Amino acid sequence: MSDPGSGSDLDAVIDTISVIATKRDGGELSDAQIDWVIERYTAESGDVVADEQMSALLMAIFLRGMTRRETTRWTQAMIDSGRRMDFSGLRRAGRPLVTVDKHSTGGVGDKITLPLAPLVASFGVAVPQLSGRGLGHTGGTLDKLESIPGWRADVSSEEMVDQLERVGAVVCAAGGDLAPADRRLYALRDVTATVESIPLVASSIMSKKIAEGTGALVLDVKVGAGAFLKTLPEARELAETMVALGTAAGVRTRAVLTAMDTPLGHTAGNALEVTESLEVLAGGGPADVVELTVVLAREMLDAAGLPDADPARHLADGTAMDTWRAMIAAQGGDPDAPLPQARHTDTVAAEESGVLTGLDAMAVGVAAWRLGAGRAMPGQSVQAEAGVRMHAKPGDRVRTGDPLFTLYTQTPERFAAARAALASAVSVGQTPRAAAPLIIDRVTVEP
Repeated sequence: MSDPGSGSDLDAVIDTISVIATKRDGGELSDAQIDWVIERYTAESGDVVADEQMSALLMAIFLRGMTRRETTRWTQAMIDSGRRMDFSGLRRAGRPLVTVDKHSTGGVGDKITLPLAPLVASFGVAVPQLSGRGLGHTGGTLDKLESIPGWRADVSSEEMVDQLERVGAVVCAAGGDLAPADRRLYALRDVTATVESIPLVASSIMSKKIAEGTGALVLDVKVGAGAFLKTLPEARELAETMVALGTAAGVRTRAVLTAMDTPLGHTAGNALEVTESLEVLAGGGPADVVELTVVLAREMLDAAGLPDADPARHLADGTAMDTWRAMIAAQGGDPDAPLPQARHTDTVAAEESGVLTGLDAMAVGVAAWRLGAGRAMPGQSVQAEAGVRMHAKPGDRVRTGDPLFTLYTQTPERFAAARAALASAVSVGQTPRAAAPLIIDRVTVEP
């Protein structure tokens, strides 16, 4: 049985119901079935795959899973739904520029892209960083950068190429024509409880990153209380799947598994995190943010063919800061302008003395979100000024009455909800615990 109204020759032998039934019954979708269902779902006219049918297929995939071959083909079909960028013509002083990008699966206080992109670019490598906005408890890179007066996220392809050749780094919004199938599929996954599927997560991330056209890619896959994935086996599976997808598409891909039980740095919130990133670029900043920035920079530079580069040196001597200033100015921002500050603050104090033994990243992320730093629905506005400053991290000693958190917002009626989120955020004991490593493991393709 074929669906009416189709224009493809394959419509005579493939139909939506049989595709859904194949996966519902635990079968493996063929390349032709995958290509057909993605193409017919995203066609601008004459659609033969309705939202209800794609929702059923997504749930079948969520429950039955996908083989590596299916996931690879699904990813390629999403890439083929739009255009693929090409940076092979990038030149500086007549020499080709190598491109390398980084993607994080998201966490609380994850401001790493801000110092990382200019740091890597300061070594003569091009960093085309297509980023997104935050949703829920994790902040978005574009939201952070938009707290800088004048800075704009939307740049044309021509502007992007020019900035890469002149400055070396660009952080901007992805165009709607890159893997447009992912945009439609994610909207469905979000309202059908099918987000947490490793094949679907991997294909969603990698379709956009491969379509972006970078030559190499480093993935920061976070695991823990404040991450999308809570357990190490899940995070490892996602990392291995994404590395395999990138490699199969000709992108030199590797992943780093990093801990996200505790927030990164001492701030969560847009302008607050920009300020902290500037501290890192100035040669200071929180030790965990510096550590992860340097680790990921080394991975990116190694993937770009510069294994002996020393990123810590470019943080210390101001080279990375020079590239940051040029990057911000190129997108209309004023690197010298003061960042917005909240009109209202509130302090949460320690209720007992001892050693901080735990700090729940999810609780901090929810508090920042409730203060206005994040959004509940795509398209909502955020407060650049809102967020949380953490005055103590695990291992620090606190006394009763010491400040644990400072809360920032433009709307003080939000304080009560943020305080509620933080009510059980900290654990205090008398015996310090051994610090858990920030870097858990690396995932690469076996030679």
